[in-house]
Amino acid sequence: MQASDRYKRMERAVRDEMDMEEDADKLHKNGVDNLLKWLVATAEVKASVHGATKRFLDAAAEEARNPKKSSAPRYLEGCYESVYNARWHRVVEVPDGEGTGMEVHEGKPPQSWTYRAVGDSLEKDDGVGQSGAPRSRLMVLTSDKGWPYSWKWKENNSTRDCYVNCEVERVWQIVSGDLTEWFSSHGETDFTPKRRLLIGTPGIGKSLVAGSYLLYQLLQYDVEKLPAVAYSFGGNTTYVFDKTIKTVTRYLGRGAFEEFLYDLRHLKMKGYVIYDVTEKGRPASCFAFFDKWGMIVVSSPKVSNYDNWEKHVRADRIIMNCPDEMDVKAMCAWMKRDETAEKKTEYWRMVKERIEKVGPIPRYIFDANKFIAHSAAIEDALDGINSRDGEKHFTHGGVRLWYSEDPSQKLVRVVRARGELDAEVFLNAPISVCLGRRIPHYFGKRDE
Repeated sequence: MQASDRYKRMERAVRDEMDMEEDADKLHKNGVDNLLKWLVATAEVKASVHGATKRFLDAAAEEARNPKKSSAPRYLEGCYESVYNARWHRVVEVPDGEGTGMEVHEGKPPQSWTYRAVGDSLEKDDGVGQSGAPRSRLMVLTSDKGWPYSWKWKENNSTRDCYVNCEVERVWQIVSGDLTEWFSSHGETDFTPKRRLLIGTPGIGKSLVAGSYLLYQLLQYDVEKLPAVAYSFGGNTTYVFDKTIKTVTRYLGRGAFEEFLYDLRHLKMKGYVIYDVTEKGRPASCFAFFDKWGMIVVSSPKVSNYDNWEKHVRADRIIMNCPDEMDVKAMCAWMKRDETAEKKTEYWRMVKERIEKVGPIPRYIFDANKFIAHSAAIEDALDGINSRDGEKHFTHGGVRLWYSEDPSQKLVRVVRARGELDAEVFLNAPISVCLGRRIPHYFGKRDE
């Protein structure tokens, strides 16, 4: 079955490439060799090309008609070095330690986690222990200038740290395997890099953590094989990392980045795109045209963010679970590493109480104002749900919740499961232990 899927991807890549070459020839014969001529081309000429080609040219032409939406690329001094040379620390479990029972050590751990193959992805291998050394619970990467997710903000020290737990490392290990397959294709021109779709509960750090860690690892990857990495937020703000000259260039506006990718296509330059779906950005489908770069789309479970793109390129999903309680405890140990054992314990107690109410969602448990606001939003959503919806959404398998714009999404978290052929799928579970206890009473049930 896997061989069959690989053949289909290769066949599709060849077909798409042939379609684009055929379209280019048609347009050239009709005198259409730039975007302005495409704008004034007849309906008959536009109808003569394939749908993917037409959508791309329409979008690019629209940007050309509205140049104010884009701005000239800007070089960001020192940002490449900051990410590439990010400093490593690790938080390890110390069973008899004081305070939180966690200690912070400098440097990358000699061994982090081990994974085993399941279907076309991986799962953490709990049967392999970390012999000898203290057990690593969390890795922390610190970039002095922060990460692309935070570069749009004014200086904020809290965004310099990237927390890497076993779920985040798992994402990279899967992508790393894809790269190995890509660059082991022995020069096959019809091989299409695998596309991935990363889905997780809103607020767990897919952008700030998983996206940043993927970027870091992609920059470390062999420059001869992978000379460029692009990190795009909704297609509106995009950072292009040129590994050959160690620079970061920021592109504002959709047209500027599409022009850049179009140029790279003709240069036959290989690269990788991290596409972070944003609320006001473009859907991932706008990148379906660029089939020669590896790509991962980072999204909440909101289906409209990725549905068309996922179907078009037949992307494979990676479902990212929420951090568990011990992961969050390790984050607290890092944040309060310079405090006394008493203050560390006090801080952890406060955060643990928040977890019981809103779940282990970093966005809401480390910020008092966001915690209060989200707690209120959960209460509003709970009051507004009826028993019929509860039966549908709060038993495992309530995936269709994310196909609607139902406010009760705030009450659930995404949990990874396995579907046909061990493909990754997501199910719903109550966002917190406290909510899980309360829900049966709201539906007129009582625990036995």
